[in-house]
Amino acid sequence: MNLLASEIVAQRVFNPLYIYLDIVFLVALCVLLAVKKKYLTLLWGIAGGVLYMVVDYGIFHLLTGSRSIEGGNLFWVLLWMSMSYGITNFVWIWLWFSKDKHLVEWSFLIVVWWIAAPMLANTFGANLPPIKIQRTTGAYHGYMALILVLGYGAAIGYNLFQKDNSKRFPLLWMLAIGVLVQFAWEFSLLVGGIRSAEFTDWGQKLTTLVVNSLLETNLGAVPIYCIYALVTSHYTEDLKRRSLAVTFRGRLKELNETRVRGE
Repeated sequence: MNLLASEIVAQRVFNPLYIYLDIVFLVALCVLLAVKKKYLTLLWGIAGGVLYMVVDYGIFHLLTGSRSIEGGNLFWVLLWMSMSYGITNFVWIWLWFSKDKHLVEWSFLIVVWWIAAPMLANTFGANLPPIKIQRTTGAYHGYMALILVLGYGAAIGYNLFQKDNSKRFPLLWMLAIGVLVQFAWEFSLLVGGIRSAEFTDWGQKLTTLVVNSLLETNLGAVPIYCIYALVTSHYTEDLKRRSLAVTFRGRLKELNETRVRGE
């Protein structure tokens, strides 16, 4: 069976209280980033939420008609979902690429919330009717795979002709982050009883987990890394211009020489 070529139904069933609890978390996360002067990270997270909304509502719903919902308003639920996972996913990716000194703490904050939120909602909103939202993937997975091939293909081609090892794309690092972030999200949804909640076949549940983890965030790993390198070659996290700007390749060298660090 070809998992990547099969029709994947990405379904979520959740308690409405989950939305309100998550909004509180998102506001707290944004405030915390601002307090820590992670302004670039914050702006990138908000941009991620907007991008997710354009893709989810504009493409998945309006263009392909692959979205459906029961028990809620599609626009508003998608707006929340897009901002929620757009902000958390993009913030987390940015922090990984920057090798932030508090990467462990930020990672725990996001993952612990992803795991705990559905449990809190189910306990304290037990009498509320659930919301079910789902999308099929057959109409667009091929396009997503094309973006994946173009992104990694360009990075591989660049590395093959780049003689200076210190200025190459860290492909394994980018791949690990691209898969890890989506996997952590999908796994949290699955164990929280949200992802594929009405499916009884564990093969179908795991297929969604595996395919989405390999493809959906990973397809943007190379473009996001390029954006990160370009922006941070001229600006610092607190939106100040660097005293000494560097070229794109110079920034790749800086990033490759930086290690994940802690205080």
